[in-house]
Amino acid sequence: MPFEFKLPDVGEGLTEGELLAWLVQEGDLVKEGQPLARIETDKAVVDIPAPREGLVLQLKFAPGDIIKVGEVFVILGEPGAESVPAPQVGVGVVGVLEEAPPEPAPAPARQVLATPVVRKLAKDLGVDLTSVAGSGPAGRILEEDVRQAAAQITAAAPSVGEAAAPTTAATPKPAARKVKKYDFYGYIEHVPFRGLRRTMARNVSRSHQSAVTVTATDEADITELMALKEKIKALPQAQGVHLTILPFLIRAAVAALQKHPYLNAVLDEEAEEIILKKYYNIGIATDTPEGLMVPVIKNAGDKSILELAQEIQALAAKARDRSIDLADLQGGSFTITNYGAIRGIFGTPIMNYPEVAILGIGRSQALPRVHDGQMVSRQILPLSLSFDHRVVDGGQAARFLQEFIGYVEEPGLLLAG
Repeated sequence: MPFEFKLPDVGEGLTEGELLAWLVQEGDLVKEGQPLARIETDKAVVDIPAPREGLVLQLKFAPGDIIKVGEVFVILGEPGAESVPAPQVGVGVVGVLEEAPPEPAPAPARQVLATPVVRKLAKDLGVDLTSVAGSGPAGRILEEDVRQAAAQITAAAPSVGEAAAPTTAATPKPAARKVKKYDFYGYIEHVPFRGLRRTMARNVSRSHQSAVTVTATDEADITELMALKEKIKALPQAQGVHLTILPFLIRAAVAALQKHPYLNAVLDEEAEEIILKKYYNIGIATDTPEGLMVPVIKNAGDKSILELAQEIQALAAKARDRSIDLADLQGGSFTITNYGAIRGIFGTPIMNYPEVAILGIGRSQALPRVHDGQMVSRQILPLSLSFDHRVVDGGQAARFLQEFIGYVEEPGLLLAG
């Protein structure tokens, strides 16, 4: 009996996903756990495994379609079942009439394995991904594959003054799209508002509407911290890890949160309770081509500076190519956003709902400061702490910042644990 496989909820609160590619074809015999399709959810790109062994009878959607959770998207049959019904014959008053044999089905299109970033690059460069051989794992198409294909197309194009090949029919123009509500006075481009960007918009809107947000600012003198980082960076480099100041800041944040637990909390309005979290899972806001993602470093206080640096680097790489596991995007208790990496100084960061605080890190600068009674150049780091004033008051926020700054300005304490 055919089994209707419905799109499962593969993530917390998932309601739909975009079908990027089928990993099987109709008529294939699949094993339990074998990936059937690649789906882009609100947060990541995931492979959907087969729930049981069976024959693929029907694929219900095409790549690019949006599939709702709970919708049937694959029909599986028992091994040995017919995937295509046998041709029928017509019966008339004068006997049996043989029908013309069915036309052979077109060869199935090659499944394209590529991230949304690569797909966009291919679209911009006019490259057909189905004609590109991927050099990545499992045939995944990488950016360099697309650029090489684009270069070949350019090389094969007729030069200036060379007659182009005649065409037999005019290329049809896409139908004009009517846009309501807005007036435009020049060329425009339509970008689908879905996936990660829509999720980000929904989350920041919820945070803005539910929390009473206040931002406190301060600065830390990280001259000694920068010197310490330079002194110990050889060990991480030997292991292929780029050491930044972020692991030190995570350790400082955990130490400060232990002293000021109301910043590591969540407000349960229904139960009228503030829930203080006794674990320290630090989210790291990461800028990606598809939008902002927040990978979470679990139990950050139990990890060394080197372990934190390794995990930050690995999670950031997975976030940018959308291969990150959904579990790595969940469970945060406090977030750090480093907009200083793109030269921001101060900001008013929005909390990662339902967390009640987020620390913004600005761009460090060499600035004149009085140190030991003398005017000297010091490395200064701007800090912006946004917090939910329903849970955290101004005094708590200020004391947290001072605790954090104290650890940052005495970095030896961070190494000592």
